[in-house]
Amino acid sequence: ELCDNLRMTTIPQNAFQGMNNESLTLKLYKNGFEDIHSHAFNGTKLNQLILKDNKNLRRMHNDALRGATGPDVLDISSTALESLPSYGLEAIQVLNAMSSYSLKKLPPLDKFSSLLEAVLTYPSHCCAFRNLRTEKQNSWLSIFDNFSKECESTMRKPTNEILYRDDSYNTSLWSAEKNTYLFATDEETSPYSYSAIFDDSEMTGFDFEYDFCQPKILTCTPEPDAFNPCEDILGYSFLRVLIWFINILAIAGNFTVLLVLLTSHYKLTVPRFLMCNLSFADFCMGLYLLLIAAVDAQTSGQYYNHAIDWQTGSGCSTAGFFTVFASELSVYTLTVITVERWHTITYAMQLDRKLRLRHAVPIMLAGWIFSILIAALPLLGVSSYMKVSICLPMDIETGLSQAYILLILVLNVVAFVVICACYIKIYIAVQNPELVAANKDTKVAKRMAILIFTDFTCMAPISFFAISAAFKVPLITVTNSKILLVLFYPVNSCANPFLYAIFTKAFRRDFFLLMSKLGCCKRRAELYRMNYFSAYTSNCKNSNSAPGPSKASQALLLLSALEK
Repeated sequence: ELCDNLRMTTIPQNAFQGMNNESLTLKLYKNGFEDIHSHAFNGTKLNQLILKDNKNLRRMHNDALRGATGPDVLDISSTALESLPSYGLEAIQVLNAMSSYSLKKLPPLDKFSSLLEAVLTYPSHCCAFRNLRTEKQNSWLSIFDNFSKECESTMRKPTNEILYRDDSYNTSLWSAEKNTYLFATDEETSPYSYSAIFDDSEMTGFDFEYDFCQPKILTCTPEPDAFNPCEDILGYSFLRVLIWFINILAIAGNFTVLLVLLTSHYKLTVPRFLMCNLSFADFCMGLYLLLIAAVDAQTSGQYYNHAIDWQTGSGCSTAGFFTVFASELSVYTLTVITVERWHTITYAMQLDRKLRLRHAVPIMLAGWIFSILIAALPLLGVSSYMKVSICLPMDIETGLSQAYILLILVLNVVAFVVICACYIKIYIAVQNPELVAANKDTKVAKRMAILIFTDFTCMAPISFFAISAAFKVPLITVTNSKILLVLFYPVNSCANPFLYAIFTKAFRRDFFLLMSKLGCCKRRAELYRMNYFSAYTSNCKNSNSAPGPSKASQALLLLSALEK
């Protein structure tokens, strides 16, 4: 036993040589150890190696246990070790690594061939051991694959016929009844012979009933919780494929819209300005999905070894910030766009009440500040992005965190109600038969229905399940919530560039004009120039000849507002 010696900073090579006559229990706790050298325990027969409470112990050489027999028990709890040695772990039956927060990765699992009990720091590490069997058990299972029925029959046999352990703990492989063998050691007496498979030394201590029919189960704590189940980031294989399609669609669509709008030689109007903001927000959502998809692909099958670095590192915080910022800015901008359309249609003939760019800029500036603040709060301790692998703020342990989640959800629901109300008012305005023809009425109604449906599809499922979870009555597991993340959460980010820009005549005009500058689609661009010039000339003549705003001209303004 060696403890409370803060002056000892290293364990050198051969430090315990000469103590090799009997099994040792080395209690080396609460010292100043920082490093354990190669072959530090050379020549020893270790039963237990207790290194707990060495707060400064950061490095244990890969060959620190080389030359030693054992240990059966290794205790590195409350140390700063960042990794375990790659050699000498095969004999360990009990591993205690509680409060070892720097130990974020485990060695290859085949190194723990004898492990029966593990007490670790992070629940994700227990996922690695969930289905792990010892090396001996694996070899027995491969050899005795055809013996499962024999296990069942063994358990059903009377006591005088089952296998038992004799006094020397060697296996007795015969039944009490003469010449009736369950598993014989003589190859000629039974088709299932041990002697052809194992050496005598390997048979020592093996009991068929207890070691094969009732194998020992590795226990590991702490067990994974509901927020971090034993699975990869995306969980389902089909989501792993689908998320790539969705994030590429979101990134490509919104990048195209931004490129076309920002390079257009036409005047930057309020609708264009708002559309740029919406495209940027949805582009950020695509980046979040891309980051999640990339990390999932990189850690597939071994996420338990990367979970801590990912969820506690800057990567997950960045992804979480992106998604909350993008989501809130997108919802805010959608609301502003809808209100602007309603305002334009309601006051179509009152030019003095028209929304100008000088009004839109401060409105969107407020939206940016609000979105950045909401996204930054989990980084400042209000909720957390570290709770789940998909980096959403799902921590509701404190009242403040719970209020934060509810605030976001309530604001999103209010925004959806405002959007629906505005589009209903717009529809009532444009469906007047004096203003718009029947076919135009149907076209407008369908387009509004699509806009509201995409908003509803994105917001409703997530808001419903998230609000129930915020009140600590979850109706869906984290695994199933990942389906919402991929299938519903980014719906707006994929649909918005098409519904608000790409499918409009103004965008198609700008797109072909841009392509003509690059030497493509020149004829199509010229056609759009001619149509635009003709429409502009016609509007000028009508405005000069008309003494006042007619119903027909008002109808055209209503429809043009929806096309922006």
